[in-house]
Amino acid sequence: MEPSPLTQQDRPSVFQPKIDSLYEQLLSSVKLPLRPNKISFLIEMQDEEDQIPLSDGFWQEFFLLRPDKSSLQRRLDSFSADDLLHIQTLTVFLDIVLAKRYTNPSSEIITVLAGLDEVDDVFLDFANAVEVVIRTGRSGMFEEHVTSKAAGCIDSFAGPIRRKAVEVAIALTAGAYQTSLVSYFTHRDLFPCLMKYIHDLDTPVHIFEPFLLLGLLANYNKFEFRNPYRSRLEDFVDGATIQQIIRGFGARCSQSRDKYVAIQEDIQEGWTLSSTLKYIGLGVLAPSRSSTPTPNPPSRIEDTKDPFDTSAAILLPAYDFINANKLYCLNLITHPADTPKSETPFSAFLSLTSYILHHAHRSSRASLYGLINLTTLRILTEDPTLCPKLFSPALSTSVRLCRQRAPSLPSTPSPRPLAAAILDIVTDTLTHNLRRRLDIPLYTASTGILHRLLAHLAATGGTRFPYHWPLLWQTLLSLLRFLATYSGSLAPDPDLPALVDALLATLCLTVAAGGVFLPDNDADDKEAAHDDLFYKLVESAHVLRKFKTGFFSPSSSLLPPRAAVPPTITTTPSYPPTNDSSSATRRIDTLIATTAHFERLLDEERKGKQQQQLSPKEVARVIRKGVESLRVDEGSMEGVERWGRWREVEEKGMLKKVGRKAVEDARRVVRKGGL
Repeated sequence: MEPSPLTQQDRPSVFQPKIDSLYEQLLSSVKLPLRPNKISFLIEMQDEEDQIPLSDGFWQEFFLLRPDKSSLQRRLDSFSADDLLHIQTLTVFLDIVLAKRYTNPSSEIITVLAGLDEVDDVFLDFANAVEVVIRTGRSGMFEEHVTSKAAGCIDSFAGPIRRKAVEVAIALTAGAYQTSLVSYFTHRDLFPCLMKYIHDLDTPVHIFEPFLLLGLLANYNKFEFRNPYRSRLEDFVDGATIQQIIRGFGARCSQSRDKYVAIQEDIQEGWTLSSTLKYIGLGVLAPSRSSTPTPNPPSRIEDTKDPFDTSAAILLPAYDFINANKLYCLNLITHPADTPKSETPFSAFLSLTSYILHHAHRSSRASLYGLINLTTLRILTEDPTLCPKLFSPALSTSVRLCRQRAPSLPSTPSPRPLAAAILDIVTDTLTHNLRRRLDIPLYTASTGILHRLLAHLAATGGTRFPYHWPLLWQTLLSLLRFLATYSGSLAPDPDLPALVDALLATLCLTVAAGGVFLPDNDADDKEAAHDDLFYKLVESAHVLRKFKTGFFSPSSSLLPPRAAVPPTITTTPSYPPTNDSSSATRRIDTLIATTAHFERLLDEERKGKQQQQLSPKEVARVIRKGVESLRVDEGSMEGVERWGRWREVEEKGMLKKVGRKAVEDARRVVRKGGL
């Protein structure tokens, strides 16, 4: 009889639960760094083949068995907070745990991660460990167990380690943003270590993660209590670090813009031999090209709902820095390009803003990020020190603007003042986002920026600012025509009165003060920009009357009922206002009276010449004559150049939406393993 191949094992003195052995196997599979009396490279620097793989069967058993809290706690107690911080799986663990839906997020997440009784000790130690590693790249036990010679070797790996620590902090902050756990990062101030990390970076583009973390922390419950990170932003004056942030911010804006360009190239093709021969009718002589069909760029753009990646979340901390720190604003506007062929950081920001706003109607994400960028530009245009720099020829630069949808503004490759690029961005925004369901906050913000820029030109006076003004007048009147046409289908919106007021104030400002900053007639007797405005107003006279009926009639539900006022444009000296109606009503009546003034002159000209039609030159001559006899009532124009300054509390709803969108993008960053 053959012996049995089975052998009897000795009976163990103590039975070990299966889950306990799985805990032991799991923790032994991870090589922890910086254990007492042992020096090893950090887990982040190890190759994947150095890790002990765990089978699918292990994970099935691990999640099916009932957890043994005491056993797991006993094994984790032997590790310090520094050890746990450097485990590569910690970021993934936080991402997965915090992404789950809980009935009571704060209490249940605390129970999962630390327990209600131990939460203060655990997360205070955790926050301290994160701060130390971000600041130094070393754990708290480093000095005790590493010699000075070994320290110099490991310091070369400090950069990736610090970046991993920032990612861990982002994972916790973004995942637990609606809980009280983020408050531990407000009690343990991370601002100094984040600024030191940014200052030490060799590659400015890597400021994305720490700058994003700073933005999330600065927006955490900032309307409920005095956020300490806001105070830090206000008081920060380290010029070298600010320059580093600006360079990295510009690089990130360029990368985000280039991802949109990769979908559809929008630079006009230059003159080539083939295009020249085709232009003169000799296309048959042009060199043959490959017959391979290429995809139609417009269809590719239409198939892409939201081409911007998660790095657009950096726009939120940029807004916070600009809103809080004027030194940062000044450096952002004046920072030069790194090389003669590269773009300045502010040009990159304007370029990205152009691409976002060009397609803001495609998704709520693009609309919100476009709004936060418009808010950033609004803050710059409202500052009495910074706004003149936007018009300064000394800061002229070229800005790549989006031209992926027709109609496009004239191409201007030569350097221009920054304000010209901002006017282009606003004009494109008003042109390409007209929809039945109008994005009223977006249009209100765009029109408000335009009003502030024109008010600055009118206030300074004496400077003829070159720009394609006729296209701007056409855009404003197209918006007016759209609102008048669809006034019956527009739903009442609390922001609609602000949009109407800003639009009418902008038109009235150009009527009253356009002669101060608009260019005069050219040498070849072309129409002046101011005359062209009146010409287009006369063409839109019926639109103005329809607009008044749709928005200011007693039966209109879009705006509160308005009282009628007499015309405020006369050919005699102005008189003080005698009506207490709203400013918006006075402004629309001013525009209607302006068109009536020119219509009367044109009718007189036609009767004098006994002809129904006048030539363009005759119309231009009549309009110039009418401008000289036009008198604008000062009462109707009272306050037309004034605007309200930006106050966060008035737009906290929008800012909270942008914050939530940035948190979602931060979670995607964690899920992708960084950028």
